[in-house]
Amino acid sequence: MSKIRNPAVSDLFYPADPDHLKQMVMGYLESVEPEGNPPKGVIVPHAGYIYSGPIAASVYARLVSARKKINRVVLLGPSHRVPFYGLAISEADYFRTPLGDIPLDHQAIKTLQDLSQVICLEAAHANEHSLEVQLPFLQLVLEQFKLIPLVVGDATGSQVAEVLTRLWGSEETLIVISSDLSHYHDYLTAQRMDQATSEAIVTLHPDALGFDDACGRIPVQGFLLEAKRIGLQGELVDLRNSGDTAGSKDQVVGYGAYAFSGSA
Repeated sequence: MSKIRNPAVSDLFYPADPDHLKQMVMGYLESVEPEGNPPKGVIVPHAGYIYSGPIAASVYARLVSARKKINRVVLLGPSHRVPFYGLAISEADYFRTPLGDIPLDHQAIKTLQDLSQVICLEAAHANEHSLEVQLPFLQLVLEQFKLIPLVVGDATGSQVAEVLTRLWGSEETLIVISSDLSHYHDYLTAQRMDQATSEAIVTLHPDALGFDDACGRIPVQGFLLEAKRIGLQGELVDLRNSGDTAGSKDQVVGYGAYAFSGSA
């Protein structure tokens, strides 16, 4: 019998009804005029769709033209609920969303087993939203793909980069880093902080990212290290916060969408 990782935040972060979910995500995607070539890697936010969905769509829309080429997605996001050391893989056969089941690439996952920072921890995946909210977007912009999901706990950017080196692949592989930016500052303070964070991201300076700059700081740092080594170029596609989308401006959460392209 197949092992299924079931949705944990459907009807909370996004609609559980498949028709409603598809309509919402396609509405976000169709509102975007994608520019540039499909990126090798993206950094996208992971809040409820009414807050961060439009920002995520701004970069996901760029992948549509590569939907026949991309057949593997490496997805990393921070752990919000379970403390642990390292990066957590899953033994599930499929990750399920209201739009269907996504198979995991266990052959690729096996190539990580000798790395001491990689552990199997289903508890890290069970209720984690940072990976889950990306899946419906990926299902609608790509065709068939296999998933390598990694929840990042207490690790270093270098440890993340070492994992990404193993999984980087070529044009068939997309790297997705799930991260929000600043949390619960007033609107103007958040804008200043998120602009500085965005500058560090697009110029590939992982050491410039502080603890309060991004909740996915560690996976972002690891990706930036590898992107710099490979020779990718970063681009800020969209930068807003919850005060711009669906919340008050008293305490906001920052959302940025970034695309990285260049050498495969």
